[in-house]
Amino acid sequence: MKRTPWNPEAFEQSDVGFHEFQKLIHDMYLEKDLARGVDGTFMWLMEEIGELAAALRSGTLNECEGEFADVIAWLTTIANVAGVDLAGAMKEKYGSGCPGCQQFVCTCDQAEKP
Repeated sequence: MKRTPWNPEAFEQSDVGFHEFQKLIHDMYLEKDLARGVDGTFMWLMEEIGELAAALRSGTLNECEGEFADVIAWLTTIANVAGVDLAGAMKEKYGSGCPGCQQFVCTCDQAEKP
């Protein structure tokens, strides 16, 4: 995955896309992430998901926001190690609507997982 160097000014914008965020995580952590590998990184993601679950149950909004950011960061780390472009993958899967019903407002049965 070829990337240009991270531009810190991009984070000053109110909206940072997955492409920019993935580039930030790549530039900050790739060497460590590659050494840890997918399996080790996945364990860190699971720990962060547990922390998010605890924050959702009894944490403050600020704690929840921090844990959501951590989960996204660790998921992005795994994508970098695995060579997955998250923005491209999301566009491919959801860019034409729900993968189940192909609508932009999902009409799948409530019991279905699209």
